[in-house]
Formats: sequence, C-alpha cells, structure tokens
Amino acid sequence: MPPLRHSSAKVPGLEGRLREGRLLGPRRDPLEDEARFLRSWLERPLVTGAVTPSGRMLARTMASYVDPQQDGPVIELGPGTGPVTEALIRRGIAPERLILVEFNPDFCRLLARRFPGVTVIRGDAYNIRATLDSVLVEPGAATISSLPLFTKPLEQRLDLLNAAHDLMRPGAPFIQFTYAVVPPIPAKCEAGSYTAAPSNRVWLNLPPARVWVYRRP
Repeated sequence: MPPLRHSSAKVPGLEGRLREGRLLGPRRDPLEDEARFLRSWLERPLVTGAVTPSGRMLARTMASYVDPQQDGPVIELGPGTGPVTEALIRRGIAPERLILVEFNPDFCRLLARRFPGVTVIRGDAYNIRATLDSVLVEPGAATISSLPLFTKPLEQRLDLLNAAHDLMRPGAPFIQFTYAVVPPIPAKCEAGSYTAAPSNRVWLNLPPARVWVYRRP
C-alpha cells in the first residue's frame, strides 16, 4: 500500500506565527482526543498501543531532546492526535520540517487539519525505509516515536532503530517513550551499535512514563 501524503505550503515567520497561533490549526480538545484514542485502541489494540494520548509533560520531555538548530527534517512516528507534534512546534521546530508517519487514516486527516504546513504520510512506520524512500531529500535531524514497540519482537524493534539511524545525521537522536520499567530496546545489545540514555520518570503523565534516547556514535 503506497503511503498517502498530506501537506500544505510553507509559510515564513515561525516565531511570529507561533505567537499569533497560526502555526496550529483547531485547538486540541483533550477529552475528544482521548475518545478518539480509546475508539482506535478498541478497534486495533496492537496498532494503537495506548488507550490515551501522551500527556503534555511527557510530550514536552520528548520534544526537549530535539535541537531546533540542527538542520534537516524531524521525523515523528505514530503521532496519533498530535500532542508531541504540538510540543515540537512549541519547541521551535518549523511545521514544514515535520514529517509525520501515521497508519490510522482518521488520525492522518486530523493531523493535516490541526497542523498546517506539516507533511503527513499514511504508511507503515515499522517499514520506515520504504515509507520515506521518496520523501526525505536530506538526512533527518531527529526521529521521535510514540509507537507501541513492546507489541513487536526485539528483532523488529532493532531493525526500526537501525533504519531510523540510517536516515538521520550521525549522532542524531531516536527518541522513544515507554510506560515500562525496562527500556523498549535494550540499552546494550550485540545486534546494534548505539548509546542509550533514559530521562527521569515523568510522574505527571498518566500512567507515568520514561523517555529513552538512542544515538549511533
């Protein structure tokens, strides 16, 4: 299935647009987003992985590991209803730099409407090489993931990590959150050459979560 793409024209003036609220489309309704997530989870629990979207503090923590000054696109995997996308924009990432890979077609339409200027790809994030083959024109500055990695075997998780690093600049972060007490990809693994560093646990998220940042030296 070829990816379906949604995008809109670039608009200059990031800081001014953010102050005026023009970087963001319709305001997010947390209750409405939770209902969307619950419905999606009931329909496809192994695809959606979570019952509710990431909380604001968790989204902000994930976005904090992305350097707005680093050139290149920022790839977001499994953006859902967009809490991390919003945090990235507030962090200073211009919408036209964001490439969102989402499998749920309803979420794709919502994201395109909610975040004018971003590129939304409907496709398989676990097959990131093929999904982004004709999309990336330069190495990525970061990959930030809300995918439910524990629903996949370790071999597939490692392949995703290595594929993401292949598409990014040397030293760029692969950022992943988890509710589990163990890392979603082992901090040390013979099958991968990378470093892994955890954040403090984000207790204000429900349930509490932790962010892991993987880099290829």
